[in-house]
Amino acid sequence: MTFVRQTTRISTNSQRSLVSGGNPRPKTVQDVFHRAIHDLRISVIDRCNFRCTYCMPEEEYARHYQFLKKEEWLSFGEILRVTKLFLEIGVNKVRLTGGEPLLRPDLAELIQELSRFEQIDDLALTTNGSLLAPQAKTLKAAGLQRLTVSLDTLHDEIFRKMSGTRVPVAQVLKGIEEAQRVGFQDIKINVVVQKGINDHTILDLVRFFKGTGHILRFIEYMDVGNCNHWTSEFVVPSSELYRRINEVFPLRLIKPNYHGEVASRYQFEDGGGEIGFISSVTQPFCGSCTRARLSTDGKIYTCLFSGQGTDLRTPLRAGASDQELLAMIKDIWKKRDDRYSENRFLLSSRQEKPLKKVEMFQIGG
Repeated sequence: MTFVRQTTRISTNSQRSLVSGGNPRPKTVQDVFHRAIHDLRISVIDRCNFRCTYCMPEEEYARHYQFLKKEEWLSFGEILRVTKLFLEIGVNKVRLTGGEPLLRPDLAELIQELSRFEQIDDLALTTNGSLLAPQAKTLKAAGLQRLTVSLDTLHDEIFRKMSGTRVPVAQVLKGIEEAQRVGFQDIKINVVVQKGINDHTILDLVRFFKGTGHILRFIEYMDVGNCNHWTSEFVVPSSELYRRINEVFPLRLIKPNYHGEVASRYQFEDGGGEIGFISSVTQPFCGSCTRARLSTDGKIYTCLFSGQGTDLRTPLRAGASDQELLAMIKDIWKKRDDRYSENRFLLSSRQEKPLKKVEMFQIGG
């Protein structure tokens, strides 16, 4: 695989005007802990062509979940209507997720319409990359600004074990290469690290992507949902990953791009690019979380680890006005008091059974 080497990183984060004509932003709504809302993650489909062990393991997900019927998905028109309401209360970052979002038919049409909202600074998409190569050009032309690709290892056998698929690593790399060719820059490569499974391969990833302009982000294995049977013994702390990488490729800490950024950012001392660490388990960042999530069937979740969401699809389809829906959304956020990651081990110790949480493939990561 050949990547264009870059010596200078060109940022695509939030550089354009926020509101046309210099008008002030809408006043943001704050929750119980004074956290303002800025990010909306939209799951456009709950289906996925992978069966990742940390998200939707083949032997477990069917016991807990029945995939939605197409008529249960929010339509593009409904997604656009809800997004517009979120923009009115301060959202300026929108990310499309799944399941695997590239399985949603005609996704570029939704992206094109979302790109017309001037309040959106950052329109991004997270994908497993297996379907990216043939769609990258269309996604870019539709107005998608940024891409995040999940890739946990470069070793085919380990990759297939973790992803539960026969898709080879080369197919994902081809998608990344094609996305770069059509103009996507600073592609983020998300790596979920599990002790004894893929943690010994992280330096291979660093060597491969260093100098390409893309950004590796190492993610601590999290207890999202219930079907992955998470235990802390498989967590590799970000501090340990940093130590291993820094010993070979010296790093220096750099400032966040924006308030609420979940990754701690580092640059290679030799100028070879950037990597990040997302440490939800060992260094929770609940205090700066600005994210809401919209599920495929129209439920609002205010935390990745939520047990239940608030249904917007029913009032939406029953004829609720924009003002009624906006009042609901404001009320949901104002009452938000989620701090799961900060209280993870305390909550677990008090429960005889695991807390019931929404699965990651229903609301994206």
